[in-house]
Amino acid sequence: MKTVNVGICGLGTVGGGTFNVLTRNNIEINAKAGREITISHVGARMLNPDCDTSSTQVSDDVFSVANDPKVDILVELMGGTTVAKDLVLTAIRNGKHVVTANKALIAEFGNEIFAEAVKHKVTVSYEAAVAGGIPIIRSMREGLVANRIEWLAGIINGTGNFILTEMRDKGRAFEDVLKEAQELGYAEADPTFDVEGIDAAHKLVILASIAFGMPLQYDKVFCEGISTIKPEDVAYADELGYRIKHLGIARRRETGVELRVHPTLIPTSRLIANVDGVMNAVLVKGDAVGPTLYYGAGAGSEPTASAVISDIVHVSRLINGDDLEVNYDSTVPHLGFALDHLSDFNILPIEDVETAYYLRMSALDRPGVLSKVTQILSDAGISIEALIQKEPQDGQEHVPVILLTNCAVERQIISAIQKIEALESVAGDVIRIRVESLK
Repeated sequence: MKTVNVGICGLGTVGGGTFNVLTRNNIEINAKAGREITISHVGARMLNPDCDTSSTQVSDDVFSVANDPKVDILVELMGGTTVAKDLVLTAIRNGKHVVTANKALIAEFGNEIFAEAVKHKVTVSYEAAVAGGIPIIRSMREGLVANRIEWLAGIINGTGNFILTEMRDKGRAFEDVLKEAQELGYAEADPTFDVEGIDAAHKLVILASIAFGMPLQYDKVFCEGISTIKPEDVAYADELGYRIKHLGIARRRETGVELRVHPTLIPTSRLIANVDGVMNAVLVKGDAVGPTLYYGAGAGSEPTASAVISDIVHVSRLINGDDLEVNYDSTVPHLGFALDHLSDFNILPIEDVETAYYLRMSALDRPGVLSKVTQILSDAGISIEALIQKEPQDGQEHVPVILLTNCAVERQIISAIQKIEALESVAGDVIRIRVESLK
């Protein structure tokens, strides 16, 4: 059979890892694919000194790869959503299959890209776009195909998880750990995408679309970062039997679908609460199989390359004979559901979400103060599950009061907090963090 020619665009961390793993393990990969796979063209503005490209055609114009008639599969590993989008659409219109690790591209423009791929009868594979080396996309699209997915929750950004782990284990401040994360290469010079949840939101919308069979709707994801989390909140959560994790959560309700990324208290008894450092994990609840957990490296050169190459092999297996066409009608739909069976679910605003809450406030250490707080919550229909009141120190009049509530609708808790903050006996803002039991 004819060799499958791969064109790699971008030779940075992931592109370099893909080039090296595909070259190093070429014999075994070919044996698994059932045909020879070779890198025939690389498009990169700068060469990677760790990659030996001496026997490979190299261009500084990535579009030369998309227009190369010899290239059968274009692998987009540049990142960004401008040039990458034009590149992918060019490759598709030239009849090339596409593999990408670009979560922002899929989350924001996936609907358009998939429609174009269907039109031209090619495939777009994106396993590496979510959770690096964890095969979560294929697991959900194929392994859990019998299930009605009820909800999923994921630690899908390693930088944020590293920061929260260090804050918990060593009592360090957010700013201190962030600086170390940047020095270690876990966080960019501008860490906004990681610490404010944008990166996780891109990944969540992809997972949710596969879980529930709906178009990608990145603009409707609620997103809240971890930059306001204080060491004392991490310590109080631990005292209550919880860990704080930056979670992406998607849940199907009768009234619509929740799509939200935010810091979350999780019981320490949950496996996902014990995922530390830069590791990722996704917990998926299906009606038939129950909860399933997927754990592994969520980023890095070769872990992500592992997912990229799995897509290359998957596409190569679909190719029929020497004409390199695929039996398109037998391929797995891009989002796991046939296009004409996607559902346009209502995406619930965060005010309509129902969950439990962790509340921390600074209150005067006087009789009757706590009863006023609890009365406000009771009047709003919010019950209290746990309470911690600390002793005053060094002559201070105000003491930390920490409450765990039972489930309440967000707008109810917001209204109650406003009334609590208006009390003369309460100083400053009430800190609020959502709580999930993940049962």
